[in-house]
This record gives sequence, structure tokens and C-alpha cells, in this order.
Amino acid sequence: MPKKTVLINGYFLCRPLTGIERYAGEITAKLDSLSKPNEIAIIIPKDTKDIPAYKNINIILYKKKIQHVLWQMFTLQFFLLTHRQYIILDFGNTCLPFAPGIVFLHDIYCEFFPEDFIGGWDKLTRMYNKWQYRLIAKKAKKIVTVSYFSRNQIAQTYHIAAERIAVIYNSGNHFKNIRADYSVFDGSPALLKPFYFSLGSLSKRKNIKWIVEYAAKHPDSLFLLSGTSQPTTQATDFDGGAALQNVILLGYLDDAKVKALMEKCKAFILPSYYEGFGIPPLEALSCGAQIIVARAACLPEIYGNTAHYIDPFNTDVDLDALLKQPVDPPDAVLKKYSYDTSAQQVYNLIQLEANT
Repeated sequence: MPKKTVLINGYFLCRPLTGIERYAGEITAKLDSLSKPNEIAIIIPKDTKDIPAYKNINIILYKKKIQHVLWQMFTLQFFLLTHRQYIILDFGNTCLPFAPGIVFLHDIYCEFFPEDFIGGWDKLTRMYNKWQYRLIAKKAKKIVTVSYFSRNQIAQTYHIAAERIAVIYNSGNHFKNIRADYSVFDGSPALLKPFYFSLGSLSKRKNIKWIVEYAAKHPDSLFLLSGTSQPTTQATDFDGGAALQNVILLGYLDDAKVKALMEKCKAFILPSYYEGFGIPPLEALSCGAQIIVARAACLPEIYGNTAHYIDPFNTDVDLDALLKQPVDPPDAVLKKYSYDTSAQQVYNLIQLEANT
């Protein structure tokens, strides 16, 4: 059987930048350096803006951008059925029923928190995601996830061998190349006070409710939140914090402004009760910040003794006192989670799968 060419699903270049899109972009850029010319291809809607200038990865511009599900189930499916020389590599929790390939399944959140999906669209999204999770477990040629926590959940939930699932970690290396933009502090005296900082999409599992409830109990502590709403499972928990003078929602901020806030904060907080990996605390550690994370899901696995831990369902804690407790320096953690290492692991895996 002739060796197949790995084809990356490049739709992530059309989507808002969250953890999955960040991971996909960073790994693809590293694969471009590792691979030989035309060894890997990427298929992208032809009207995509800001297409990276890859040197070795062959870019296929195909049709116009359409809604993500339609791209997956029809456009991409048809392309692969008519171009049998390719094996798909998908970073985004999706599997093609009739052309399965190498699939990243970052986590299976929708299986465990049905109460987070309230409206009709939310429930439909949950149903679709659960179908995709099961399809990946059943049909993917190789499953990749980003933590052993996620691997164990996937294996146990879908009754598959853990050996079918490779663990290739995420990273925060990208922050070292970003120059902090301190203009975020201009014109707002409130931002010059000591503050805690949190970053992430305003979805239920990010648990903004914890910060709002803690802030209500501690009016002398200031909390800055940066994030954008997601189309599903949007947290309404911030509504309760709208009247609090010590909770400031900054909206979307670019990486340069985020880095400035991470450098200056008392600590970075991630109270999420569910994560497949959790990139922002790594970014914060790389900026020299202390981190406070929930003792939940994958977070103890990823951050070990470098983090201060909180109960994501209990705000009866003193954060200032918590920060006085000793933790390990971040050097080992920052070295362990590297895009160079992860990209090499992905490259080794796709070479193996392309020959089978």
C-alpha cells in the first residue's frame, strides 16, 4: 500500500482563537519545519484570511468558508472520498464518518455536565458533540488527547483500550515571543491597584461564578477578567458580578495586553471545574505570575506542586493567605510542556499512521 499524504483540516484558521485553535496553529507551524516538502498538506477554505506562509506544507485552497458542521460533514468528506491519497489530521474533536483519520479529542466535557447545556441550541450542540466523541472512539485510526486525565476518561467512557489513545501535551511557549503591551493600564486608575487576573471564554465550565462569589465576600480584593462569550454554554454567572465594584470585565484582549496583566497581577486564577489541559496558567507561569487553579480534572496532573489549589465549588478560602504557602518553581513545568516536543511526537505519529 503506497504511503498516504497527511492532510490537516485547516478550518481552525477560520475560528476564534481559543485553546484548540492555538494548539492547532502552533503544532502546524512546527510540523512545517519538521516535514519535507509536500509530505504534509493542509486544506483551507479559499476565502480564509491570514493564511500562514508555510514553507513545506502544501496549501490546498478549497471552496468558500461555510458553517463548520457543513464543512466537516459535506465539503471535507467529499474531498477525501474523491482524493484517496490523503489521510486526514483533525485537531478539533471531529471525525469524518466515511473517511476517518488521526483525530485530536481534547476532552469529553459534554458527557459529564448536561446541566451546563440549557437552551435548545446548547442541547443540540451537546448531542452533536457526544455523537462526534463516540464516532472518534469507534472509527478514528488514531486518537490523540492532551492529558492522561482525558485519556483515562475517554477509554473508560467508550470502553476502548487506552493504548489507542496517544497523549501529546499542550504548551505555553508562544508567550515568550510576545512583547507585553502596558497600554492596557492607561486611563484606568482602578487597574493600577493590586489585582487578581483570570482569562478564558465565558463558558459555564470556566466557573466565573466562583470569582463573582468570592469577590462579593471580599470587597477589598480586585478581580480583572478577560474573555469572550461562546455561542453555547455561556455563563450567566457574571451577571451577579455586574454590580460589584471589585470585578472588572475587560472583554477580549490580545496576547500583548494579556501578558502585561499576567506580569503585574497578584496571581492568575483558573477556577474551572473541567479542563482537558488548561493553557492560561502555563502562560501566566511563563510571565512570572503565581497561579491559583481548581483541584479538579486534569489541573493537578499538569501543574503539580507549582500551583496553589482551590475547591471550585467552595469560596471559603483566603486567597492572600493561600499565596503565602510555598510552591515549587515553575522551571520544570515550563520545560516539560513544549511545542517543539509535542510537534515532534505528532510528526512521529503521522509518519507511522501514513504508512498503515
